[in-house]
Amino acid sequence: MASAEVVDAVERLRGVAVVTPMLTSTEVDTLAGRTVWVKAENLQRTGSFKLRGAYNAVACLDAARRAPGVIAASSGNHAQALALAAHLHKVPATVVIPADAPAAKKEAIDALGARIVSYDRHRQRRDEIVQRIADRDGLTIVPSANDRTVIAGAGTVGWEMLQEVHDLAAILVPVGGGGLAAGMALAASGHHVKVIGVEPAVADDTLRSLRVGRPVPIPPPVTIADGLGHTEPAKLPFEINRQLLADVITVSEQAIAEAMAYLWRYYRSAAEPSGAVAFAGLLQAADRLPDGPVGVVLSGANVDWPAYRSLLDIAMQRTERETDAAAAPVLR
Repeated sequence: MASAEVVDAVERLRGVAVVTPMLTSTEVDTLAGRTVWVKAENLQRTGSFKLRGAYNAVACLDAARRAPGVIAASSGNHAQALALAAHLHKVPATVVIPADAPAAKKEAIDALGARIVSYDRHRQRRDEIVQRIADRDGLTIVPSANDRTVIAGAGTVGWEMLQEVHDLAAILVPVGGGGLAAGMALAASGHHVKVIGVEPAVADDTLRSLRVGRPVPIPPPVTIADGLGHTEPAKLPFEINRQLLADVITVSEQAIAEAMAYLWRYYRSAAEPSGAVAFAGLLQAADRLPDGPVGVVLSGANVDWPAYRSLLDIAMQRTERETDAAAAPVLR
């Protein structure tokens, strides 16, 4: 049975978060040699799963802490989610985001009325900026991952998947700060399903940390999956993931782009690179998965159109050649 915190979050989010669909494709099932279910969180409000954790966290604050406003650092998706959560609770929001965050994310945040503070991700420490502003303005920090209410909210993705498909053998989930993976693992506790994290090979801080049993920092990674470019896993989700995650798979930048192409071709679903990482895990490491149906979290779709089109054009050409030439399944 899922943790009580996740079940409580399900009730708070009822009527707020979209119960997103589970998509299937006969072609992908044939290529994978199993049933593949894609959880389309790209169709969630604000375009990613992040609303679930942000709203649950704000809803759990008492009125005195909530009233002055909330603040968070984010590569973009958590910022959008917090902006909407604050708007729905009628409180101010401040978000600290990288100066190079996609324009689409900035525009969406601005439209929700949040105050935007930009920083240089390669030269400045975003958490220090957040703490300084929070202390100055009396704001409550809502972390993107390092908070139990955020983790529980994210876990409602897994709760919904397991309510709809009871026999999943594994669920693939993207890993950045680790909050979604931790929430999914809590949601799956008591079920016979393995939750497997997937992260870019160039941003493998979680895999390295799990190998030594403690958070290990890495240099700022350069990856097309901007939402997963963390230098160190958040402490609270890391402790959960250390105990409950079955495995972590790392994927190449090429595999991430190819996953975007597969998701568009076979599911007609747009995915930002970070949102496609879990599907890239299916493409790259199907032989490491247990037998049986597999769930894959498509976690978000907030990407600038020029970047999306460029990545998709290149990946579509390559995957079309592979598919046309294949006499056997192309998933490797």
